[in-house]
Amino acid sequence: MTDSSTAEKGGAAADGVRLLLCENPLPPIDEAIAAATNEVPHSNHYTEPYSNPLREVLADRLGVRPAQIHVNAGSELILRQLFDRFGQHVHLLTPTYPLFTEIAEQYTETRLQPETDFQFDLRQLDIPDETTLAVIVNPNNPNGDGFDMRPLPDLLETNPETRFLVDEAFVDFVDESVAHLVPEYDNLFVTQTLSKAHSLAGFRIGYAILPEPIADELNANNDAYPLTRPSQAAAIATIEHESKIRARIDRLQSWTTQLADDLESLGVTTFPSETYFFLADFSPHDAHDIAAQLRERNIVVKPLENDRLGPGYMRVTTSRPEDNERVVSALAEIL
Repeated sequence: MTDSSTAEKGGAAADGVRLLLCENPLPPIDEAIAAATNEVPHSNHYTEPYSNPLREVLADRLGVRPAQIHVNAGSELILRQLFDRFGQHVHLLTPTYPLFTEIAEQYTETRLQPETDFQFDLRQLDIPDETTLAVIVNPNNPNGDGFDMRPLPDLLETNPETRFLVDEAFVDFVDESVAHLVPEYDNLFVTQTLSKAHSLAGFRIGYAILPEPIADELNANNDAYPLTRPSQAAAIATIEHESKIRARIDRLQSWTTQLADDLESLGVTTFPSETYFFLADFSPHDAHDIAAQLRERNIVVKPLENDRLGPGYMRVTTSRPEDNERVVSALAEIL
C-alpha cells in the first residue's frame, strides 16, 4: 500500500482538516468515553460471546429478537460477509458506496441522475431476473439524500428469490429504518453502524439485522468475541443516551447546510442531503486539481472518481464551523 493511499485511510493523529472519510467531526459523548474507560482495567477478560449484551440492547431498540442480530468489528466486515455469501449477481443504485462495486462478483445498476438531484422512486426499481442481492443505501452515499422506503415490502414480495440489503449507515439522519421489517421477510438484510451519527468510528462497531438462520451462520463463522470490552461498553452507553445523539444530529445538519450554502455562493453546484455530507460539482474545475491545491493547505478531500458524472464531482463532509470557514476561504482563493 502506498503512502498516499495510507494517508487517505485517516487516523486521529493526522494534521489539518480531513473531509474525505465521512467521519463525524464531533467526539464520542462523555458517557461513552467514561464507559469505555471503566472497562479498560477489565480487559484481561473477554467480552460475552457474540457481544450478547449489546445484541440485547440493539434488539430492544430496533424491535427485533437478539437472535436476529450479528455484531462485528465495523459494518464493512459484515458487508463483505454478505457479499461473499450472496453477491454473485448484485444490483446497485449508482453512484453508491464504492466498496460494493469492488466486492460484487458482477453487478447491474440503476443509475441515479444529477438532473433529478439523484432522487429515485423505488416503485420504479426493476430487478433483473438473475439478481441474488439488490442493494439500497439509505440515505445514499455519496449524495446523502434518503429514499422513500415505503415501496420496499412490495419489492420484497414481488422478488422472493432476491435478497435485499438495505445499508443504513446514516439512517439516524432520516429516521426511516426498515430493520423492524426483518422478522416479516426472509429476504431482507439491514446493516447499521455506530461509526457515523454516534461518533464511534474508532471503536469499530457494526451490526446487521438478519433472518435468524443467516445471523446464526454469520455468528458461527466469526470470532466469538468481535468487540473489545471498551468498544462494547461505549456502544451500550451511547445507545442509552440517544437523546444526546439526536441533538448532535441537528447541529451537524445545520453545519452541513451552511457549508453547502457557502460553496453555492462560490459557484459550486451542491445536491440535497439529509446527512453531514453532500455531493458537489465543481465544474468546470477538475476535482483532482482542487484536491491537490487543498492538500497544499493541509485540507484533505477526495474526488468522487466517477467517470459517468465527470471530473468536477466531489463528496464533501462537514467539519466544525471554524474548519468549514477555513475550507471555504481556501476554495475562494482556488476557484
